[in-house]
Amino acid sequence: MSDAAAARDRPVALSYRHALRFILLVGAVSLFADMTYEGARSITGPYLAMLGASATAVGFVAGFGELIGYAVRLASGYLSDRTGRYWAVTIFGYCVNLLAVPLLALAGSWEAALLIVLERMGRAIRTPARDAMLSHAAGHTGLGWGFGLHEALDQTGAVIGPLALGAVLYFGGDYRTGFAVLLIPALLALSVLLAARLLYPRPRDFELSGPTLEGRGLPSSLWVYLAAVALIAAGYADFPLIAYHFGKAEVIAPAWIPVLYAVAMATDAIAALGLGRMFDRIGLATMILATLGSLLAAPLAFLGGPTAAVVGMALWGVGMGAQESVMRAAIAQIAPAERRGTAYGIFNALYGAAWFAGSVLLGALYDWSVLALVAASMLLQAASLPVLLWVVRTSRRRRVAAESAGTAP
Repeated sequence: MSDAAAARDRPVALSYRHALRFILLVGAVSLFADMTYEGARSITGPYLAMLGASATAVGFVAGFGELIGYAVRLASGYLSDRTGRYWAVTIFGYCVNLLAVPLLALAGSWEAALLIVLERMGRAIRTPARDAMLSHAAGHTGLGWGFGLHEALDQTGAVIGPLALGAVLYFGGDYRTGFAVLLIPALLALSVLLAARLLYPRPRDFELSGPTLEGRGLPSSLWVYLAAVALIAAGYADFPLIAYHFGKAEVIAPAWIPVLYAVAMATDAIAALGLGRMFDRIGLATMILATLGSLLAAPLAFLGGPTAAVVGMALWGVGMGAQESVMRAAIAQIAPAERRGTAYGIFNALYGAAWFAGSVLLGALYDWSVLALVAASMLLQAASLPVLLWVVRTSRRRRVAAESAGTAP
């Protein structure tokens, strides 16, 4: 290879300012993307019903889309690492994810079902590759802060999207009009994404970390950590089940349930920033503190009155903020740079599968005993604490050993 070619291929270290700009660009993509598909998800149920679908069909379409997504995350993460084409995988996933939404405005019943599944599939394709690229820049700004900032922007879109669809319907538009309007944030998301690709074609140039403590493969501590992730996800009550309880037990007036969800999402965004900063100072111990708080969400939401429900939903939002920032940041801290696509693919698939299994379990327990649901939710999340503590202590011992040997970054 010539000297000129070698110089051209050599990574160029990018500054903190560029890393922050990259995170903001990717965050803006997520903001517009969440406006698109979270806005759509707020009306797909009644839209399918309008097209003549039964409740069984709606449940099947939603569940099948998530199921396909679990497997696709594994494949897309591995493909990203294998080919090194993180941008190509990310852009393709976003195109499938976002363009399926406005096409719903033109769909009949079976086409709508297919597009809903494609939207979930596109989201699954792009997530591991995007998070792998984001981890390189976040390593420059602080992993916790970087992922926390991204999550805050992401959740902003998740709040704006459904509210925008509500406004469309309030002012006389129908469901098809709503899906058509979502073409605007979809195109904005893709435009910002392409701009980020042109400005930063090699996100690996942000990477500052040296060799990992356990070599270049997926370390054993990652698998232990993923066991804790699965326990937390399985024990976390999904909001539809919480909202079902609020309505059935008449804890919260129906009109205020969406408002309470918006409060939880706002808490999620704020907590992601604060917990992200904390992660950069004390590491994975942040996840232990967040879990200690979030495991109280279920007893407050399911066993208390209106005031307890509000506090419970705030803690629920804190837990979600931790899961979307600290939990993702820890993957980048444990997994080597060249295997992060695979690591994020495994993480997302396991998290989604555990969440699905836990939701089924907690829903069945609710029909039997609300107290049993609360006990299961708390026990599953509490079981993750000693596992997380083991990972924290093991990582600290290895880091001290690496520093003593002079091999730490």
